[in-house]
Amino acid sequence: MTIIWAIWILLQVLIGYNLYLPIILFTFYKPSKQIPPLVAEDDYAIIVTAYEQVDSIPNVIASILKLHYTNFIVYIVADNCDVSNLSFDDERVVILRPPETLASNTRSHFYAIYNFKRQHTRLTIIDSDNLVDPEYLNELDKYFNTGFSAVQGIREAKNLNTTYACLDAARDIYYHFYDGKILFGIGSSATLAGSGMAFTTQLYRDSLESRDITGAGFDKVLQSIIVGQNLRIAFTDKAIVYDEKTTHSDQLVKQRSRWINTWFKYFKFGFALVFKGITNFSRNQFIFGFILLRPPLFIFLILSVICMLANIFISIAAVFVWLVGLIVFILGFYIALAKSDTDKRIWQSLINIPKFIFYQVLSLLKVRKANKHSVATTHYYNSDTVENDKIKSDES
Repeated sequence: MTIIWAIWILLQVLIGYNLYLPIILFTFYKPSKQIPPLVAEDDYAIIVTAYEQVDSIPNVIASILKLHYTNFIVYIVADNCDVSNLSFDDERVVILRPPETLASNTRSHFYAIYNFKRQHTRLTIIDSDNLVDPEYLNELDKYFNTGFSAVQGIREAKNLNTTYACLDAARDIYYHFYDGKILFGIGSSATLAGSGMAFTTQLYRDSLESRDITGAGFDKVLQSIIVGQNLRIAFTDKAIVYDEKTTHSDQLVKQRSRWINTWFKYFKFGFALVFKGITNFSRNQFIFGFILLRPPLFIFLILSVICMLANIFISIAAVFVWLVGLIVFILGFYIALAKSDTDKRIWQSLINIPKFIFYQVLSLLKVRKANKHSVATTHYYNSDTVENDKIKSDES
């Protein structure tokens, strides 16, 4: 019984610390120092990846061409796409159509790299459903020019037209706040988000050129390699990309099943980074490793509730600890939204969190078949209806 009891206590600790961790990290947060003004523009490759769908490409390119920046070339990698209706007058836009289906983010990225018109010193990755803020590259430059070789921007909601989109946006706000702003602010690294991120071209090539990564999760591999070298990934909430949020339940289930599959596949990297953090006395690696070990939100929340209910028959004191933990987590979630510029529609959508969690559970049940789904999320939202007042115009 002693061994069983010890295992039960350990299991609860491994689950329960995730409830308290955000608030603990928040208490150590310090705002980053003022970034000095820019000296000169650098040379960027903007890689826009599309798989099977190109309907949103004209909108993303239109937003890129409004950048308050001149030294860049856009590379559209149209993988398994019909590009007959894609045409751009600007010589800075290059359309690449691989002769064979790549079905991989990194393969698309390197297809662009191998077809660069010139040797760009930096590259940034944008999804085909994104829009970029005019100051995007300028804000990235501030961190590159202070010595960082990897920078994660912020992905704000492009659409809040359904409850699912609002809840998806709430989730993103939470992660950007704690896994971006707070982690970077306490001396660790921001987690990578798949798009809206930038690197020196050399770092990206050194990290992934020898690896053939298929399916979702290249960003998980990349961040582990970068932090494994004890390099820090900077975060800026001023480099904004507007990201399309899920609008349909089936879209949500397929997308989340891929993401959950990715966590099960790559969370092991966290153990290596925690160990490196201890041996190297590296706060960056140690804290980041713990973040990688954390399960998706809905999983540890469900497990926490189960543990609390189980303790009704075991220990009332433990029930109280779990209850406090859940309250602390809710407080932490509130802080993330309150400290961010959160739309009132997102606040109003929170009442539907149980429904959102239900679809996440469905995603978990389908996780073994996740890689059979399309490698890209199907987009339903019409970008022509985006509230363009969210994006600063050239005249502002």
